Amino acid sequence: MSDFLFTSESVTEGHPDKICDQISDGVLDAILSKDPFGRVACETTVTTGQVMIMGEITTSCYVDIPKIARNIIKDIGYDNALYGFDYKSCSVLSSIDEQSSDIALGVDNCLESKKNNNKNNNNFSTGAGDQGMMFGFACDETPELMPLPIALAHKLAFRLSEVRKNKLLEYLRPDGKTQVTIKYINNKPDHIDTIVISAQHDESIDQNILYNDILNHVIKHTVLESFSESLLTDETKFFVNPTGRFVIGGPPADSGLTGRKIIVDTYGGYSRHGGGAFSGKDPTKVDRSAAYMARYIAKNIVASRLAQKCEVQISYAIGVASPVSVMIDTFGTGKISDELISDFVIKNFDLRPEAIIAQLDLRKPIYKNTASYGHFGRENMNFSWEKTDKIDLFKKLIK
Repeated sequence: MSDFLFTSESVTEGHPDKICDQISDGVLDAILSKDPFGRVACETTVTTGQVMIMGEITTSCYVDIPKIARNIIKDIGYDNALYGFDYKSCSVLSSIDEQSSDIALGVDNCLESKKNNNKNNNNFSTGAGDQGMMFGFACDETPELMPLPIALAHKLAFRLSEVRKNKLLEYLRPDGKTQVTIKYINNKPDHIDTIVISAQHDESIDQNILYNDILNHVIKHTVLESFSESLLTDETKFFVNPTGRFVIGGPPADSGLTGRKIIVDTYGGYSRHGGGAFSGKDPTKVDRSAAYMARYIAKNIVASRLAQKCEVQISYAIGVASPVSVMIDTFGTGKISDELISDFVIKNFDLRPEAIIAQLDLRKPIYKNTASYGHFGRENMNFSWEKTDKIDLFKKLIK
């Protein structure tokens, strides 16, 4: 299939699910800032007037979870009781246990170390916190080596929040969604077919004014600033608040839950997904750390021009440090075979959990910033997994 339409979506930081992701990662950051080796699996749910935080946390420090939640809700913009949800009046409940001792047996001391009479190798004896498969992806459609549909959807969502916070469009409220459909011709993005924006707003705003404001200050501004005017054609369709009204939003309109936007968080459906969520999990959870490493590898492969498109899969067994499998797929765009690239990755990258944590420096409080507008492609955030410092290593394969 060389000509097709592909669609991805994003959401603003005020979307109910993203509120939950930010709170869960806010708790994680607060713990890691005091206890870098804390074990955290934190889930959050929100609904009208209520926040519930639960999970398994093992740490030597104390953090004020309700305060963290309220500060995040305030920063997002839920600071007015008229919204039906605000940081002052919402109730915050928490129910926290320690990590299961059965799981800790394998995380604290991996199977390989036990077989070696606990004489671990390079002190990297942490076992995978769960079984599972993680995917990383990169392609040459954008400068940040992300698929164009999700890259544009994220930038539109970020701009939607930006014009609200800088009071350019003061009538906007925190909740919002974006959706982008790109027309591909000969497997390359050609133009924008459709853009959908749903923006929560004050009751008094005229819908025609809102439409023109979103078109000019969000859509056209984003495309012209970050992409190319040629992506917009006379045939490009725009839908702004297509129901005609979006006053009731946030938790009063829809309950939220941590980890329910995993496609938004990754590649917008353009690449496969292993199913594991990221937010609220410390880096011993390979759902998170191995997905970051897979992106790091895939991005460096594409940045080195070894391939135009690359997907990396890494899979693990719980309590075992070394991955069960590593797979590279360049979709026929690689300059050498996928098997040779896979062998090279296995020889040159240590994919044990603790080695990934060390390589990407993941025991730092960096995670709340990942919890909205995507975990990948955001080079301005200086995330370690977005670095392209392995280009020369991969170029050895094509010399």
